[in-house]
Amino acid sequence: MNRMLGKSPELQSVLRAARLVASTDVTTLILGESGTGKELLARTLHDESPRAGSPFIAVNCAALPEGLAESELFGHRRGAFTGAVDAHDGRIAAADGGTLFLDEVGELPAAVQAKLLRFLESGECQPLGATRPQAVDTRVVAATHRDLHEDVAAGRFRADLYYRLQVIPLELPALRERPSDIPALLSHFLETLAGQHGLPGPRLSCAARQCLEAYAWPGNVRELRNTCERLVILHAGQTIEPDHLPAALRTTGGAGNSFRLPAEGVRMDELEADLIRQALARTEGNRSRAARLLGLTRDTLLYRMKKYGLQEEIAGMQRTPLLSA
Repeated sequence: MNRMLGKSPELQSVLRAARLVASTDVTTLILGESGTGKELLARTLHDESPRAGSPFIAVNCAALPEGLAESELFGHRRGAFTGAVDAHDGRIAAADGGTLFLDEVGELPAAVQAKLLRFLESGECQPLGATRPQAVDTRVVAATHRDLHEDVAAGRFRADLYYRLQVIPLELPALRERPSDIPALLSHFLETLAGQHGLPGPRLSCAARQCLEAYAWPGNVRELRNTCERLVILHAGQTIEPDHLPAALRTTGGAGNSFRLPAEGVRMDELEADLIRQALARTEGNRSRAARLLGLTRDTLLYRMKKYGLQEEIAGMQRTPLLSA
């Protein structure tokens, strides 16, 4: 798993599971916020699998036009519909022998979800206009930043497809959940990007490094990489000071983010329960987004809601207009 940089326990636990998954053909669902490296993990699974010598085809399901999504994935025969002047094999057939990566799988239209389920269960792919299906040996790895469990409950995603995709779920942690990896990522990106652009790499002052390491990185590794590229291009060969950083990065960390303990002290259980209530109210009851606001995993949030007996309280709030106001 050399593509994934980081030695934090949070990341390493995911990579250990991924090494086991890579040697199999099991369908895998990669979870995580935008920018955490879901496609990178999917490519790594492919590269370390027996299918490494065959195609890796990545599809952004959110970018597929709804009327053409089925044709793009499953292909079509000439004359299958208006404008089908030539036959098209489709992405599933193009990945025959290899891996098909379906990014943002939660965005697939309902009709395509049904057909994808059929393919996962039978291994057969039927292009539009074809009279019979064809066998295709393609492994599917899917990814999403959405909470598919909640989408299933809301009727936006098929339950049977959801359970078929998440045979092995792998959840990538947000960068703020593995802050010990930030120094290594900074060094790697600054050095690598300077080489790509043929520029002398910038150096980080202690103050600038502290700002970068204290920032929450809501855009995760992608945002960190883009920031490093900006610094390489605008400040090649220079020493980076806090004034060179974007304003959002300069205002994080230090005393500005510290919590001041009141003289009379606090009740930690009451404080934590109140923060959970606030996060759920702000996200209109969406537990996955509330967990991200609190820097927790969804499972940890659910555990703490149960611990403080908040499930019924929150359910009652959701039945009133106050929570969604």
